[in-house]
Amino acid sequence: MIHPLRGMKDILFDESRRFLHILSVATETAKRYGYGYIETPILEETTLFKRSVGDSSDIVNKEMYRFIDKGEHDVCMRPEGTAGVVRAFISAKLDRQPGKYRFYYHGPMFRYERPQKGRLREFHQFGCESFGEASVYEDFTLIAMVNEILQTLGIDATLKINSLGCEACMPPYREKLSGFLEAHRADLCEDCQRRIETNPIRTLDCKNAHCQTVLQEAPKLNANLCASCQEDMQKLQALLKQADIDFEIDPHLVRGLDYYNKTAFEFTSDALGAQSAVAGGGRYDKLVSYLDGKATPAVGFALGIERLMALVELPESVREGYYVGAMCDEAIDTALQLTMKLRQKAKTSFEYTSKGFKSHMKAADKAQARYVLLIGEKELEEKSVWLKDLQAQEERTVSLEELEDLG
Repeated sequence: MIHPLRGMKDILFDESRRFLHILSVATETAKRYGYGYIETPILEETTLFKRSVGDSSDIVNKEMYRFIDKGEHDVCMRPEGTAGVVRAFISAKLDRQPGKYRFYYHGPMFRYERPQKGRLREFHQFGCESFGEASVYEDFTLIAMVNEILQTLGIDATLKINSLGCEACMPPYREKLSGFLEAHRADLCEDCQRRIETNPIRTLDCKNAHCQTVLQEAPKLNANLCASCQEDMQKLQALLKQADIDFEIDPHLVRGLDYYNKTAFEFTSDALGAQSAVAGGGRYDKLVSYLDGKATPAVGFALGIERLMALVELPESVREGYYVGAMCDEAIDTALQLTMKLRQKAKTSFEYTSKGFKSHMKAADKAQARYVLLIGEKELEEKSVWLKDLQAQEERTVSLEELEDLG
């Protein structure tokens, strides 16, 4: 028997319903916020992620599904969604056209890491990316969108925010942090020791308990912001309070990707254990220029769909559509013709083989149909259909013509 690869899984039955429910809520919310759909390839040049996500990240160093294709191109399966959307934004020359551009996307991402609860090698994300708006109001709007999606799904999550500074305040802070880390090098894990040279900011996000103890005394990023970044951070907090969105300031929140600057945010849930983040994002004003586009302010977020699936409760099933069945072999063709007509107006299930009454009723119940329509010898002769409304628990015999007016 062939099984799915380790860290990859099939999505069936109730899980598939949860999956589609999450996508439906997220998509409809994004549309109401003015976002349009974008689809980008799963396979991209490896250079795209090395230049965007960053050589210092674990994603690039350890986790990418990377290979040389038959054309001798260095390619990989996308480990995250933002870089591909930015690449598409530049490829379409939208960076050269004035205006605001807002996209939503969803699809599979791939990272070769140790599978565990809430962390798979193939996982799905829903994300939004906004280009051309530098205002902190846009940061707030995206956070409000995520909050609305989670509330609609009935998920209780904690919002954490931080500022990663800008070109003015980040370099002196990085130098100050590097000095602290160098002085405590012997007390840090191997990854953090490596990051002192490659990207010292990433040490703040280390999950090693001993490192976190050491880093409690490290210089705090939010205490080293320039006046402009401080003003944006204060404004963001004021907007969140005004909207009654609870939040915590987490000075160690840096996100897992190198391209973020200024606002960073994350929604977490205690119900997920170690992998507690269900959504996160932030501002990445330099990424378009890093990928050879014209400098464009940008901000975005991504939701982890599998993590949300572990938390979301499905809405109560509502009976809808029709179930059509034949009570004798002679009625199958007539039942099929009726099915084809009904499918033009609503979901319709059809049983291709004749069955007994009880079998048809069980099948209709399993299909969550509202109306059961059965045709037997008597109905064939009278050109009628036995009809039962399973919601109202009412039954009657109606002519085939009357069915045209059925709700």
